[in-house]
Amino acid sequence: MEDVPRVAAWRHIDAREAFEVAFLGPSPSGLRIDGHTAAVEEGDPFAVRYAIQIDREWRTVSVHLWAHSASGLYERRLDADGEGGWRVDGARAPALDGLLDVDLEASAMTNAFPVRRLRLAVGAAADAPAAYVRALDLAVERLDQRYERLPDAPDGGERYAYGAPRFDTFCELVYAPDGFVIDYPGLAERAL
Repeated sequence: MEDVPRVAAWRHIDAREAFEVAFLGPSPSGLRIDGHTAAVEEGDPFAVRYAIQIDREWRTVSVHLWAHSASGLYERRLDADGEGGWRVDGARAPALDGLLDVDLEASAMTNAFPVRRLRLAVGAAADAPAAYVRALDLAVERLDQRYERLPDAPDGGERYAYGAPRFDTFCELVYAPDGFVIDYPGLAERAL
């Protein structure tokens, strides 16, 4: 995890007007990520703050979230055992069984986790379902996703065909050498 930047930022585009900043640092078990996203989507303003702990294999260990939207203030805690078992606010969450990643609706950061964890060779593909957390109320649900490694971009960035059928999202994601997405069409572009 020595090659991880200490800070990363994204402009969210098209889907919402937003800016996200994440601060990364080592922790005893792997990496801690503290981030914030402030946004307006379809006229609804919201802000989400997150603290994510991942292990050295890029599996989610814990997620603590705070959200503020017009509908109120929300707080949520997710804990994972690294083997696919989850707890949401302390209660076992069997609907999330088998998942290793978290995907935050308000974050481009979390798209790094499955890519780093899977380390796919060019031409290889894998399903990477995730515990998906909604931005406005922090509701948690299962999201089926798939990543397929494509030949690298001319500038050396890694390219992936990404699919999330539930949202009818199928696009090509481009990642910087540090493993974080730099171009997520219709959602975000890396600012730092």
